[in-house]
Amino acid sequence: GYHTWYELSYETHSWQEILSNCLGFLIGVVALIGLVALYLQFTNKDILSFLQITDETQATQHARVGPGKGTATIEDVRLHRTAWSVKTYLTESLRLRPVRSVHHYDTSLLVRVFRQNHLNALRVQLYSIAVIILLGLLIDNPYFRIPAAASIFIMASIIMGLLGAIIFWFHRWTLAAFIGMLILLNFLTRLDLMHPKNQAYGLNYTTPDRPEYSYAALEQLCRPENAQADKDSTEAILNRWLARRQAEGDSLPHMIVLGTSGGGLKAALWAMHVWQQLDSITAGAFTKHTVLVSGASGGMMGAAYYRELYLRHLQGEPVDPGDRRYLDYISKDLLNSISFTIVSNDLFLPWVKFEEAGYTYRKDRGYVFEMQLNENTGYLLDKALSDYWLPEHEALIPMLFVTPSIVNDGRRLIISPHSVAHMMAPPIAIEKPDAVEIDAVDFMRLLEHQDAANLRFTSALRMNATYPYVLPDVFLPTRPMIEVLDAGFRDNFGIKTAVRFLHAHKDWIKQHTSGVTLVVIRAYGRHREMLSSEHRGVIETMLNPLGIAFNIMKLQEFEHDTNLGLLYDLFGPDHFDVLRFVYLPGKLNKESPISFHLTRREKVDILSAMDRPHNQRTLHRLLERLSLQMAHTESTHAPLMSEEVRGVGSGE
Repeated sequence: GYHTWYELSYETHSWQEILSNCLGFLIGVVALIGLVALYLQFTNKDILSFLQITDETQATQHARVGPGKGTATIEDVRLHRTAWSVKTYLTESLRLRPVRSVHHYDTSLLVRVFRQNHLNALRVQLYSIAVIILLGLLIDNPYFRIPAAASIFIMASIIMGLLGAIIFWFHRWTLAAFIGMLILLNFLTRLDLMHPKNQAYGLNYTTPDRPEYSYAALEQLCRPENAQADKDSTEAILNRWLARRQAEGDSLPHMIVLGTSGGGLKAALWAMHVWQQLDSITAGAFTKHTVLVSGASGGMMGAAYYRELYLRHLQGEPVDPGDRRYLDYISKDLLNSISFTIVSNDLFLPWVKFEEAGYTYRKDRGYVFEMQLNENTGYLLDKALSDYWLPEHEALIPMLFVTPSIVNDGRRLIISPHSVAHMMAPPIAIEKPDAVEIDAVDFMRLLEHQDAANLRFTSALRMNATYPYVLPDVFLPTRPMIEVLDAGFRDNFGIKTAVRFLHAHKDWIKQHTSGVTLVVIRAYGRHREMLSSEHRGVIETMLNPLGIAFNIMKLQEFEHDTNLGLLYDLFGPDHFDVLRFVYLPGKLNKESPISFHLTRREKVDILSAMDRPHNQRTLHRLLERLSLQMAHTESTHAPLMSEEVRGVGSGE
C-alpha cells in the first residue's frame, strides 16, 4: 500500500508502471526464495538421516559446534531450557505444526544437525558474496547496477552476517573481539595496500618528485610577480569579453558574476533551469554578460553542463541549450550506481583498475560517479581541463572556477584551466605579501608537473561535490598528499570566490563596465526556523554549545553578507547589486533532500519555482540591470559567433 502510494504521489507513475514494478519485485523475491529453498532441499538432511551414527561420529559426539557452543548448549535445546521457547512452526506447505520434543535424541546427533545448518547458511552467504563480486566486475554495464535500496539491504545483510559470526565464535568475548578487530582494521588500513586512496583522474601520481605542500611553498606560488602576471592574463580575457560586447554596440557593458549553491541533484537541476530561463528571456544576453561562474557541489554540475551546451551551440553543433530534455539528463539518478559500488567494488574489489589518459587508477565509487554522470549527460562533459583553456581565453564562454576544500588546512583549491595565483590571497598580498595569509591554492601552478591541465573535468566536478562517506575524498600528488572534498565546507554559494575576483579586478571593472551584478542561484532559502534553548536537559545543555559547529552554512552566510557589504561600499549601490534566485518548495511539497536522486514530483516542483513571486521580482530587477525588456521566447539562441570561432575548444 505505501509503495503504491509513494509511486503515485512522488514518482507520478502510471498504474501500468506501478504494476510492472511490483510484479518485477515479487518475481525477484519468489525467485530468490525458490533458489535458496531448492538449495536447502538437496543439502539439508533431516534428523532421521543422521540416526545411523558411525563409530567415528561417536568418538566426536562431545565436539563443540563452535567456541563456547558445546554440548551444554545442545543439552539446553534438548530439554527446552532455551531463552526463547518455540511452540509452533510453519511447514513448507504453509501449515502450522506443533514443535516436537527432541530430548530423546542423542546429543551428538543434534550437534551434527546444527553443524549442517551452519555450514549451509555459510555457503549461501558465500554464494551471495560471489554474485556481488561478479556484478562488481560488470559495473561498467548499467544493466548490472542494482538499486540503492537493494544495496542498503545487502550491506545490512553483510554487517549482520559479520556480527553474527563474531558473536557465534567468540560468545562471551564478543565485545573484546569486536574492539580488537576495529583496532586491527585501523592499523591495517594505514597501509596503502589495504586502503587505496582515491585519485583525480588525469593527474600523474607516478613521478617521484612531487611538489611540496607547505606554507613556504604556497608563498612561492603566490609571490607578487606570479600574482601580477596571472591578474594581467585574466584582465586580458576581460578585455576580449569587452571587445565582443562593444562589437554588438554595448560600449559600457554590465558585468554578471554567477554563483551556484550546493545541494545535490536538486541544486544541479535548479541551477541549470534558472540559467536556461534567464538566457531564454534575454535571448542569450545573460550568458553574454557573464564573465565568471563559481559555486559548490550540484549547482556547479548544472552550471557546467549548461555552459558546455552553450559552447557547443556556438561551435555550430545541433545543440539547443534551452531544450528541456537536458534538464532530464542532468537530474537523472546518480545514487544507485554509487550505492552499489560501495557494496561491491569498495568492499570486495579494491584491486580492479582502469586506464585513463595514460595513467592507471582504481575503480571505486568515485569512478562510477563520473561514469554515471557522463552517461546521463551524453558524455558532453567528458573532457580534459585544458579543453576549456581556449574558449575561456577567447571569452567565448564564462570562466569557471571549481573550488573544493582542502581537508589538511581548510584552504580552497581553485581549479581553472588558467593560472590564478592572484586569487590565492586578497589583492593587498601583491603589494604587501606579509599583510594577509594565503587562504586558497592555485591548482595549475601547484600541480603543473603532474599534468594539471590533463585533469578530467568530471574529476574536478566530483572533487567539488565530494560529500563525506557518499563519495571518497580525493588525494592529490603532493608531498605530503593533500585531501580534498566538497566546496561547500568553505564556500557553499560561490560568493567567497566571486568577492575575491571582483575585489582583485575592481579597477578594471570600474573603468570598463557600467556596473556588476552578482547572481546567486540557491537551492534552499536563507531563513530557517529558530530553535528554542529552553526546557533542555542537563545532557542537552552540555552538548548545546557544539550546535554552532553544525550551523556551518549559516556562519558562511554571515561572513558572505559582511563581504558583500564591503563590495557595495567599494563599487557603490548604483553599480553593484546581489540578486538571488531561490528554490523554495511549494505549499504541498516538502523540502527536497540533498541527494543524488530526485523523484518526479520533486523535479516538477523545482521546475515550477521560477514562476513564484519572489523569483519573478528578482527577474525583473535583473532585466532592469541589463536594461532589457521581457522577451518571452522559446529558447531562441541565434548563432552568436562567426564561423571562424566555431571550432574553438571543441575538445574532439
